[in-house]
Amino acid sequence: MYKETARLIMYGNLGEDSILMSLGRIFEKMERDGETARKDELVREIYDQIYRLLDLSTTYGFDENLWQCYIAYLLAMNENPFSIICETVGASEYGTVNTIVKQDMECFYRLFHYDFTKIECMLDVQCFSILTNYRSMAKAENTYNKSVSEKVRALAADLGKAENAEDMFRIVTGFYKTYGVGKFGLNKAFRVVHKGEDMILSPITHTSDVTLEHLIGYERQKQELIENTEAFVEGRKANNCLLFGDSGTGKSTCIKAILNQYYDRGLRLVEVYKHQFRDLSGIIEQVKNRNYKFIIYMDDLSFEEFEIEYKYLKAVIEGGMEVRPDNVLIYATSNRRHLIRETWSDRSDMSQDELHRSDTMQEKLSLVARFGVSIYFDRPMKKDFDEIVRRLAGEHPEITLSEEELLMQANAWSLRNGGYSGRVAEQFIIHLKSIAK
Repeated sequence: MYKETARLIMYGNLGEDSILMSLGRIFEKMERDGETARKDELVREIYDQIYRLLDLSTTYGFDENLWQCYIAYLLAMNENPFSIICETVGASEYGTVNTIVKQDMECFYRLFHYDFTKIECMLDVQCFSILTNYRSMAKAENTYNKSVSEKVRALAADLGKAENAEDMFRIVTGFYKTYGVGKFGLNKAFRVVHKGEDMILSPITHTSDVTLEHLIGYERQKQELIENTEAFVEGRKANNCLLFGDSGTGKSTCIKAILNQYYDRGLRLVEVYKHQFRDLSGIIEQVKNRNYKFIIYMDDLSFEEFEIEYKYLKAVIEGGMEVRPDNVLIYATSNRRHLIRETWSDRSDMSQDELHRSDTMQEKLSLVARFGVSIYFDRPMKKDFDEIVRRLAGEHPEITLSEEELLMQANAWSLRNGGYSGRVAEQFIIHLKSIAK
């Protein structure tokens, strides 16, 4: 195994601490030391790597041949100059780089079909036999990264049918063209995480599967958001969007549904909180040259009068030295139309402590003007609320109330829980499901 890993060129950046490289060094030590090797130490070192492989497999829901899933995972996640170009234009028919990558695929083909029998006989272990015929326990979808799992397991199955390295090259490059490569290719959404001084876009492993059909009503609002996002995904000019209005009316749901609708066409989402606005330039730097469209998503956006984070946002949206790249838009939701809390003193030019209060107020209000599209979500009327309740209840056969009783209880629930809104209707249906027998 160590001979194969040592020969990798384009894919030689797997990392010395990777499971593959670590096992390669252990097997090299076995061959070098021969009879003098301490078998108990070697077994312990191998078991440490087996544990890491099992942990990775649990994270991504791998099954059956965990070793082959792992090799497929390495190929799917490895960002190098070749794989990044392939996600944009596919593999070129000609070129020296193809020769280099095909040599790497020769190594991966042998690694994919590696025979661990000799190792197990020498050390009197069966851990690899178990890994190559593994049956995982049933897991809820929200306990592992389903998006990555499905793609990697499908890739492993396709690679298992490859008859040679040439077939493997064709399958892997086709995968890059279809899905992309690395975390941006295989995941829908990301959050900002700091590790020491480094800012990392970490995948959100379980995202909502909501669709626009789940959001009852608001057809005009949904259509306006669809049209803007459609233009963005197709590479045409599109605007930053502000979704504002009453709480619980589906603003956040709308954006999550848009992500699901356009994910297969290269849309990705980065969730950013207000205290992370200093990272906006760093986020854009990481995503600007990738073959995806990124929505920077800010939920429940608002600022108090003493907060200055809005300045970072203004600079990124429009007005900073670096032009915002064409593959980045900002979508925000807010309960406030003007985002920044105003006071009566903001509206008075006669304040003694500042002669230019109106200038300050205009600076605050100019943030909203930098969103080219503003979509208002108003609280539903009672008849609209009733329709939401009826349709939600119709999706759950365990709810057997008559329509009259259903709407009477829904109205009572809304009076106790914040009035008419889609969120209140959904919470009411959850309540009915919880007490259904």
